[in-house]
Amino acid sequence: MKSSFHYRDRQLYVENVPLAHIAQQWGTPTYVYSLSALLDNYQAFTHALQNQPHLICYAVKANSNIALLNCLAKQGSGFDIVSLGELHRVLAAGGDVRKIVFSGVGKGELDIRNALDIGIACFNVESAPELDKIQAIAKRLNKPASISIRVNPDVDAKTHPYISTGLKIHKFGVDIDNAIKMYQHAQSLSHIKIHGIDCHIGSQITAIEPFLQALDQVLDLIDQLKKSGIDIAHLNLGGGLGVRYQDEIPPDISTYCAAIVQQLKGRDIKLILEPGRALVANTGILLTHVEYIKQGFEKKFAIVDAAMNDLIRPSLYDAWHHLLPVIEHQDIDEDIYDVVGPVCETGDFIAKQRALKIKDQDLIAIMSAGAYGFSMSSNYNSRPRAAEIAVKGDSARVVRDRETYSDLFKHEHLL
Repeated sequence: MKSSFHYRDRQLYVENVPLAHIAQQWGTPTYVYSLSALLDNYQAFTHALQNQPHLICYAVKANSNIALLNCLAKQGSGFDIVSLGELHRVLAAGGDVRKIVFSGVGKGELDIRNALDIGIACFNVESAPELDKIQAIAKRLNKPASISIRVNPDVDAKTHPYISTGLKIHKFGVDIDNAIKMYQHAQSLSHIKIHGIDCHIGSQITAIEPFLQALDQVLDLIDQLKKSGIDIAHLNLGGGLGVRYQDEIPPDISTYCAAIVQQLKGRDIKLILEPGRALVANTGILLTHVEYIKQGFEKKFAIVDAAMNDLIRPSLYDAWHHLLPVIEHQDIDEDIYDVVGPVCETGDFIAKQRALKIKDQDLIAIMSAGAYGFSMSSNYNSRPRAAEIAVKGDSARVVRDRETYSDLFKHEHLL
């Protein structure tokens, strides 16, 4: 497929819209998303799984803009949520409540009660105390609670330690060796309905082997549960499929899905996947402009108007994002820059030691920013959060207004 972000006559476009026009109309910093790319990625999953009973539950935490959620809901997508706020976003976006799974280690009483009232598909349970709390609330409301227990297979996903979730040292899930006892306990509870088993080993995983290693262990557990009289209707393998930011070579969606389906061959079970990054990361960019070129003592800085409050991944994970000038220059020399923002922190950087042909007031596209970009943004340094623009074909529209300065303190009160 032709990239949704491409040069035409030395200008960078998103689909058929020049990014320079977006900056001129809506300013910077601004997140820009390609809806065609999002739909292509979703359809790649559904096509690859067409012969396997399945449900794709988009991981809302990756990017929770309701326009993107609505776009996926119209395709029949389900949703993986980790908070009550995400649940309300999905409902506002027109998501099907019967296709919502609720993950996360810290569900409180309000979360559980609201989810039961609304009638979500399933809780992904992460601990014995959580299971007992769901039972108590469900019994009080006299509403059955469908559950899946998240097991921790102690598989090293070979990813950044902050986004690895499948080792015994992590806070997530239940030790797979203790899972049978927990399922047997769940079976004894009056208002608990066992539906599935869940496993999620991390994010930005660029090899198939860790997924298959975890799947092997989960399938073995399913067989053991069956011998104990517990039937599992669905297997939730979570998300975690990586994307290319720099020089990673992750498996494509069809290869990833085919490997999983092959391992499920001969089993009557519904597969649930929870992709987030794989759907949205490379469908979005953060558009910024150069405020100053500064010659420091030892290096040259490009000071831009996007900062760590807009995109924290480089500061938090030392994450690498490709940078593209919106206008390709032929009349200036390439130089090496640290691209930094205006926030008063040395950790406020977008990229370090990048070769760029840029000058004052140029526009730069920070690529692969569709996942964990806006959703992790903040108002640090009292900076309004960026606008969000969605593009399809020749059309660009605002899907989130830029915050105003009065928005920053509208919930605060003078003494």
